[in-house]
Amino acid sequence: MYNWQQCTFVNMVSIEDLYKIFKSHPIICTDSRNILPGCIFFALNGPAFNGNTFSEMALSKSAAYSVIDEKSFQKNSQYLLVDDVLETLQLLANFHRHQLKIPFLAITGSNGKTTSKELIKNVLSKKYRTVATKGNLNNHIGVPLTILSITADTEFAVIEMGANHQNEIDSYCRIAEPDYGLITNVGKAHLEGFGGFEGVKKGKGELYSWISNHGKGIFLNGNSNDLVAMAKEFKFTQTILYGTGQEFYCIGELESEHPFLKINWKCGNKNGIINSQLIGKYNFENILSAICIGNFFDVNSDDINDAIERYIPDNSRSQIIKKKSNTIILDAYNANPTSMVAALDNFKNISAQHKIVFLGEMAELGVESLAEHQKIATILAGESYDKIILVGENFKNFSDKIKGLYFDDSEKATSWFKENPIEDSYILIKGSRSSKMEKIMEAL
Repeated sequence: MYNWQQCTFVNMVSIEDLYKIFKSHPIICTDSRNILPGCIFFALNGPAFNGNTFSEMALSKSAAYSVIDEKSFQKNSQYLLVDDVLETLQLLANFHRHQLKIPFLAITGSNGKTTSKELIKNVLSKKYRTVATKGNLNNHIGVPLTILSITADTEFAVIEMGANHQNEIDSYCRIAEPDYGLITNVGKAHLEGFGGFEGVKKGKGELYSWISNHGKGIFLNGNSNDLVAMAKEFKFTQTILYGTGQEFYCIGELESEHPFLKINWKCGNKNGIINSQLIGKYNFENILSAICIGNFFDVNSDDINDAIERYIPDNSRSQIIKKKSNTIILDAYNANPTSMVAALDNFKNISAQHKIVFLGEMAELGVESLAEHQKIATILAGESYDKIILVGENFKNFSDKIKGLYFDDSEKATSWFKENPIEDSYILIKGSRSSKMEKIMEAL
């Protein structure tokens, strides 16, 4: 547990006193450009700025208080001095967590965690007043902000946790103290920060460790050998399995995948058929996790089906976009070797006369980068797409081997696209966030 109980500040505001203020001013702002009247402004530092310098501006824009950690900025009682603003935000969130007697579900994974979170939120919202992480605010700031947004009438909390190095998930668990945990999968993501694939498993497994020691249970993808093996290292009060195994609590069957996933499911004596608006086999288990969790928390079958069928992906995550005569799969929010292979496998199986691939390089792979990009190039070399366009330095050495075009960045690729318009084609656009592959959409 987070040690807010032992945390006191000399000549500074205590967490207990700050919480009393928060109860009267339950809106938190961390950006002085977006101040809401009556909020508490937390003057967080950034890599290139001192957040304390914005505390006076926040108050001038009708913030009730500014939380600061440098005494020289304290001018009156509206400036709440603490030892460290970020740590105080996290301590306050944990203190608030202790006042909430509702289930907390934590979600992490190498791929699919945001999609799974959205599906699960939609399903649980059919029965419970549910608060979930907004967008991808799943880091050291987003996790406490999500918790502090939970009000007294909330009945369920879903907290997404992203990570790119060891001990990060554990730190978020100490803030959120989840009752239940879900790891969507483990893959080759953030290899540089985690120290290889085994490091990924260890880092994501910190959620299992927390639940084993402090929580109630995990929702386990029984089709994943890696996750099953990881789970065996711990003891849980409850292990709720989902997948295709007939012995699992929640059983799913993928009836069809084009143009969208159709799933037949069964949980105990309940069953259903879902015609989703999601593409790609990789989303089968994301959908099934939401079905499983909905059933476990006694959401009506029809409501589960309706919640999932109404979900339409956005924010460049497996979006299907029709522009004039083209159909675009925009999956440019992020990419790693596991998700890239899955996207290409799905694209290969789509029946279309003309198919174009735009791929941006994959980031944060460290020493594995060259080898992982070569594997993608090898996959592409075995396909007969109309055009293959590669973007980024890591793909430079392989473009000539697959008869593709190469560009240093997405802006140059976009310029080429504008000069060479494509019609009547299926187009896959995918790459890491740093590749900015969504710019290609602007040309359409």
